[in-house]
Amino acid sequence: MDFNTDKISYRRLGIGDYVKTFDCGDEDLNHFILNDAPLYYQARLSTSYVLEDTETSEVIGYFSLAHDRISLTDFPSNSSYNRFRKQYFAQGKMFRSYPAIKICRLATSLNHQGEGIGTLIVNMIISSYQQDNRAGCRFITVDAYANAIPFYLNRGFFPLSKEDAGADTRLLFFDLKQLEA
Repeated sequence: MDFNTDKISYRRLGIGDYVKTFDCGDEDLNHFILNDAPLYYQARLSTSYVLEDTETSEVIGYFSLAHDRISLTDFPSNSSYNRFRKQYFAQGKMFRSYPAIKICRLATSLNHQGEGIGTLIVNMIISSYQQDNRAGCRFITVDAYANAIPFYLNRGFFPLSKEDAGADTRLLFFDLKQLEA
């Protein structure tokens, strides 16, 4: 990691908290943090967090989270869902869905790309759900842009199915239980 993490703070955006400037090179991600994040928070659709340089107050990255699930409907067939269920839940009651948290958006400022900020964010998310399991959360999911898939795969995420291979976005998941070994 090239960035001094002692110079980073993060905070949750609430109602009326707007980010004045941010550019990650993706118009959709920029528009969300500059305009929509507080509205999504107010509507209880997602919660966004910004990482800031403590010396300059520059927003160096952000992420948004929402509740999710891995469900029978995410799989192309009942048999592929059953294979998934048996791999991760060898014994126990069969459910139609399993609790997850979704990384809705994750972006790093152009000024700080390649410094490990994205990895820092993913590690923060994993750590927070690993350590403080308040409501039961087994998985972290993300609909990764095609160009971001290698980033997530390198951090322990897996494709949920083969059906979306080659698509603009791909549903990936991370199993929090794997960290208990």
